[in-house]
Amino acid sequence: MKCEYLEVGKAVGTHGVKGMVRLQVWADSVDFLKKFKYIYTDKNGNGKLTVLRVQPHGNIALVAFKGVETIEHAESLRNTVLYIDRDDAKLPEGRYFISDLMGVEVFHSDTNARLGEISDVSQTGANDVWHITNEGKEYLIPAIDDVLISVDIDKNIAFIRPLKGIFDDED
Repeated sequence: MKCEYLEVGKAVGTHGVKGMVRLQVWADSVDFLKKFKYIYTDKNGNGKLTVLRVQPHGNIALVAFKGVETIEHAESLRNTVLYIDRDDAKLPEGRYFISDLMGVEVFHSDTNARLGEISDVSQTGANDVWHITNEGKEYLIPAIDDVLISVDIDKNIAFIRPLKGIFDDED
């Protein structure tokens, strides 16, 4: 089931004395966060924060929120998981939120054989890797164009053409 509010990162500290929040980003890039006017402090859309500025800082983002103007106020957000409203997010074709992929059933595109379900996604830098679990076994599938044939989040189903040798029962 799709969640209305999606995790986007975690406040891990402060920056400076004017209320900037250091945010560990759980997205492809800090630039993704720049698209949002509001970020929320819980998964139900409570604690609405107005985003004033987002800037990259090493492997994190520095975020300024309206009304968060002191180091003490910024510090009160430490360890808070932050969320975005799904309706505010626009993903390019063929891109998915990791949370939406969890539990998706995966089938072989040529044989329609059920291969398992997505239990995790690793972000390697070059490409994501799907962890497909079936009967206690885990298979690692590169999420690349040559492998991914179709994904339908609404139907909770994906078809892949796995690389040779990944699944034990392949010829």
